[in-house]
Amino acid sequence: MFITSPTELNNIPKRIVSLVPSQTELLAHLGLEKETIGITKFCVHPEEWFRTKTRIGGTKNVDIEKIISLNPDLILCNKEENKKEQVDILSEKFPVDMSDVCTYQDALQMITDVGLLTGKAEEAKELNYLINAEFEQLSQEIKKIRTAYLIWKDPYMTIGGDTFISDMMEKAGFENIYKERERYPEINISELTQLQPEVILLSSEPYPFKEKHIQEIQTFLPGVKILLADGEMFSWYGSRMLYAPRYFKELRKQIYS
Repeated sequence: MFITSPTELNNIPKRIVSLVPSQTELLAHLGLEKETIGITKFCVHPEEWFRTKTRIGGTKNVDIEKIISLNPDLILCNKEENKKEQVDILSEKFPVDMSDVCTYQDALQMITDVGLLTGKAEEAKELNYLINAEFEQLSQEIKKIRTAYLIWKDPYMTIGGDTFISDMMEKAGFENIYKERERYPEINISELTQLQPEVILLSSEPYPFKEKHIQEIQTFLPGVKILLADGEMFSWYGSRMLYAPRYFKELRKQIYS
């Protein structure tokens, strides 16, 4: 069944499977090491879990039979991360919580929901308080910088305004020049040249941009500051958000150095 309220679970879950890397990290932050029994191959944080927990495939191709063998009493999924067809199959056998995170506030609500579902409501409340405090401090210090954030190459792809990444950019003072576009539009160098962003951020995921890619783009936009960016800080909703504001401050320092 799909869970729409924590009250739909009869008991606090003791056997959790997470199909969402950022939510796996959240489970660790909430102290659910014993309860978390299955994760994906992309759940790289915390490292010890990545090395020791049962892996149930990737986010887009989970091993249904392996999950069934684990007999979970809660599965954490995400609308964008996981395939609907696979989630539907799992929801017929196990309680499934389906998150849909497009904004900063959505992420805070997801943290609250996971806390309520797992008996960690106070820990989740404290985490949200700390995240808000960090972002409030950040917002007092920033001015907007017109920015393009690239997530893919061949073709180049960026992010539209209805995404969690775009909302995090705005909170960090990086004004998304593609915020009026759809979720993940394809773009080209000619378009970037015409729009003349002040900064281009090359994400570490899903495409692993490297230093050589900075040089390739810089040839066409010599006056634009181009930086590599830690994609986890922009796209991982959950406990990673606690560290994002400090990272954003350091990233902005590189622009003016």
